[in-house]
Amino acid sequence: MASLDMLLYIDNYRYMTIKKTALLFKALAHPHRLEIFLRLSGCCEKHGCDVEECARLCVGELGRGLGIGQPTVSHHLKELTRAGLIRTRKSGQSTECWVAETTLDELAAFFLKAKQPKRATR
Repeated sequence: MASLDMLLYIDNYRYMTIKKTALLFKALAHPHRLEIFLRLSGCCEKHGCDVEECARLCVGELGRGLGIGQPTVSHHLKELTRAGLIRTRKSGQSTECWVAETTLDELAAFFLKAKQPKRATR
């Protein structure tokens, strides 16, 4: 019976991981959300500064050049936050946004695991 309980636990864990990953991909499936996420994740690389200094961008900066209004940018940020991809914080009249610390690592691990060859079972 213990092995059955363990199997159910593994299946539930795997299901939760798949469900969480699906939410990440759903959030990134919209072109504007993907662009916003890439702007946030590539900020320090572009400017050559440290993570704490650069990784936080304001909503107005994120919407520039997307051809959408600030309410729409805010909606996309809400969806990215709901999926756990980014974090936000009010700072006076601005809202700062940054990529959640483990997000890129989790996505990289997902693809690395998917790339690993499957072992044959007997």
